[in-house]
Amino acid sequence: MATQHFSSALPIPAVSPAYPMAKPGYGKRSTPGQQARTRDDFALLPTRERYVAGFVDHLPDGAAMSVKQLAKQLPLYGQQAIGTALKALSVAGHLRRVRCSVGAGDETRWVFRTFWSRTAHDNEWWNTYLATETAARATAPAVAPEAPAAPGLTAPAEAPAPTAVPLQRTPPEAAPDTAPTTTPAAPPATPAAPAAPAAPPAPTAATAATAQPAAHSPAYLALAELGRKDIRLALSADDCSALEPQAAAWFERGVDADYLIAALTAGLPAQVDCPPRFVRRRLADKIPPHRPAGHSSPGTSTPAPSPARRLLVECTDCGRPGLPEALPDGLCRPCRAAHSEGGGTPSVDPAEIADVKAHMANIRDLLKAP
Repeated sequence: MATQHFSSALPIPAVSPAYPMAKPGYGKRSTPGQQARTRDDFALLPTRERYVAGFVDHLPDGAAMSVKQLAKQLPLYGQQAIGTALKALSVAGHLRRVRCSVGAGDETRWVFRTFWSRTAHDNEWWNTYLATETAARATAPAVAPEAPAAPGLTAPAEAPAPTAVPLQRTPPEAAPDTAPTTTPAAPPATPAAPAAPAAPPAPTAATAATAQPAAHSPAYLALAELGRKDIRLALSADDCSALEPQAAAWFERGVDADYLIAALTAGLPAQVDCPPRFVRRRLADKIPPHRPAGHSSPGTSTPAPSPARRLLVECTDCGRPGLPEALPDGLCRPCRAAHSEGGGTPSVDPAEIADVKAHMANIRDLLKAP
């Protein structure tokens, strides 16, 4: 005769193949370091919480974790009961709801995730894990690595070079002496080569390169730009060279070309008789002070470093976001206080739920009677 084993725990419903999955980046996320699944998992939890926890534990990563979807799959409990059970699982250390921003610039969006652990953990463990999760998943690389493409681009370009280039650079007059003697049938193409005009001498490119003027300093270019901004301060090339050391002293104090030009052209008199002397006087009188180290140059905007993105934990009860250390047990302060004062919502026996439903159906039938 078979022996029957009675248990107060409800059988965990199988996960339907049609159970909806969340969008990529959303839904359930399993934490690492969990113990192996056993029959005694969640044994210390009440009946309803153990029932919901067993079902959530069997969901795959990425499954939808909204209260509405869970209530559709678990017909014994409604959305309010499912939400209360999830809050109790958060307090027990099995669950944390979080949100984090992903992307960069205008493409930033919020991603909502529910981290699940079969093994219960305390607040310190969750805070440490979510801190590492911030660096691992919340800040995904914005640009895909291009390392695999680099070897494929450089190898074909370098391979034919050693075999093709040296053969093209053999002087025409050396061809008869180096031609192989074992192939007499080859046509003597070398005598016709001298008829072609010799190529232009290579010094043409070298001469062009040496003829280019040396690059001027930013101070020289700023002085040369004065005449374009205001004709009254037009300077010659010799004037720019003579005033270049004074202008360079401005750049050494952390200013740029726009700052120097604006300072020299501001408040000009109606007529400037000697532009070089006038600019020399202004360079000496308006030279800016030395700036302390660590300050950016005027006119240049140094972008402020973007703060590190952190995961924001959502209160499992009301959804209020906050830092992990500010929401112990996954609950905000008001919800945690209400949970402590009420001792949590007591678990309701499914048999009582069935009795209530039958009683309400009987009342409806009585109201419909003539």
